Amino acid sequence: MPIDLSASKTPSRLNVRVVLLSILGLWLAYFVIFTARGIVVGLEFESELILRRALVVLAGMAATFGLWLVLRLFDHRSLALQVTAAILLAIPTALLIAQTNHLVFAGIQERVQARMAAQQGFSLSRDEFGNVVIEGPSTRNPADDSLGPPVASRARIVVPNDEEHDHWLRLVERALSQFFLLIAWAALYFALLAGVRAKDAERRGERFRTAAKAAELRSLRYQVNPHFLFNALNSLSALVITDKPGKAEEMIQALAGFYRHSLADDPTSDVSLDDEFDLQRQYLAIEQVRFPNRLRTDFRLPEELARCRVPGMILQPLVENSVKYGVSASSQPVTIVIEAREEYGRLVLTVADDGKSGSADGASGFGIGLANVRDRLTARFGNEASIVSGPAIDGYETEIRIPMVHHGR
Repeated sequence: MPIDLSASKTPSRLNVRVVLLSILGLWLAYFVIFTARGIVVGLEFESELILRRALVVLAGMAATFGLWLVLRLFDHRSLALQVTAAILLAIPTALLIAQTNHLVFAGIQERVQARMAAQQGFSLSRDEFGNVVIEGPSTRNPADDSLGPPVASRARIVVPNDEEHDHWLRLVERALSQFFLLIAWAALYFALLAGVRAKDAERRGERFRTAAKAAELRSLRYQVNPHFLFNALNSLSALVITDKPGKAEEMIQALAGFYRHSLADDPTSDVSLDDEFDLQRQYLAIEQVRFPNRLRTDFRLPEELARCRVPGMILQPLVENSVKYGVSASSQPVTIVIEAREEYGRLVLTVADDGKSGSADGASGFGIGLANVRDRLTARFGNEASIVSGPAIDGYETEIRIPMVHHGR
């Protein structure tokens, strides 16, 4: 099965929906906190303030979204550059939000201040020159040196009009609070982006592991074909040397049918167990031409296991070994038994023969054929598969245990 690695070249991006939700969450929190503060303070203009604050929040969302549109250009730069860009971009954005806040609340600001002053017993007003006049209760003696009781009066303080200075002072104060709010959102954005990058890296790693595994399986599977072809050509050569052209032609036809079947499948995919058994029947039919009196076969496949999935041609090297070291080396009839059964939820495959010479592969541990089967099982199932090969009571036996797989890869 081909593995698509093109996605590994796609830069990691944070989903726009996630970005919008983060901006929405930030400014909703801002709205709730400041509204709650106004309720605690007890401002009589709260309903009007809520409406104006909602306008500021909408403007803040739009400004933050604009900040993200520029900040996302630095998604694939270094973290230091990202942080620097966030700080520099947050400054004009914070000033823009602060100026919007000033314009929205300009008409109600003095009324709010007057209300709060009145709660403390003071009054605020402006004289004809625009100066702020603050009046509040005061106590003083009737004369500087008098020891009489104090007389209640009202003190009056005039603050010179300096609206330009006050405007910039309030603007900077608001901008600072908005700046740290935007920096907090930028930190959240970078954290979410890092999470997306980590997941993308994990997915890329999994794709590369899958591709490597498929390449390994393909390589191991392709090792089976020339190994089998070498043995088959030897058999065909023996028929030609012994002047048996009819048998040789029959074997060529059987060989062509076998290769049509074996090469039709994806070398990295699993096949059904009944297909695997059918392939071995075809192979043994080829060898039956060479050993018509010595080769006998016994296939044992329960119907309920016929649709289980196994690596294609996984039994081929085992059956070849039985023919080469069991049938070919014996002067007596040899029966090759290929069996499938279920034990404790696992699929057990057995290839056995009652030849007396044993297997050269088994005698030396793991030769080419058995090593290939072992490596393919390890690549496909990892530690969940096992293979045991060795002499049996009446011949030689190899047993494979793998997980039960009922569907494709």
